[in-house]
Amino acid sequence: MDLSIHKTFLPYDDPDVSLAFYRDALGFEVRNDVGYGTLRWITVGPAGQPGTSIVLQPPFADPAITDDERRAIAEMMAKGSFACVVLSTDDLDGVFTRVQDKGGEVVQEPTDQPYGVRDCAFRDPAGNLVRIDEVR
Repeated sequence: MDLSIHKTFLPYDDPDVSLAFYRDALGFEVRNDVGYGTLRWITVGPAGQPGTSIVLQPPFADPAITDDERRAIAEMMAKGSFACVVLSTDDLDGVFTRVQDKGGEVVQEPTDQPYGVRDCAFRDPAGNLVRIDEVR
């Protein structure tokens, strides 16, 4: 079998603020920006990697979500424990500096982990954890 990750979905609170983070701080290109009524789905991804994308989505778009589930999702997003994505780079310090300079909320500065990975972490504007590993 030959499988690859094509898209992952992350919720947002404010589509324009989330778009600015992924486009301006992380340098992703905008691939699609689709509205449906008052809702928006924005697809971004790393330049030169058209097969890998992140879709920024409204967290409550599914009409089957109950009010209790909406409250739970909103609480988890506020705590930053609802969603996560792990990215990789060969220039961790450069990416860290860029994201920090663009106002990214630092969770962890570049660190050599005891399990062999050097990484850092930010929260995006919706509270999603964005971990960045250094490729060695």
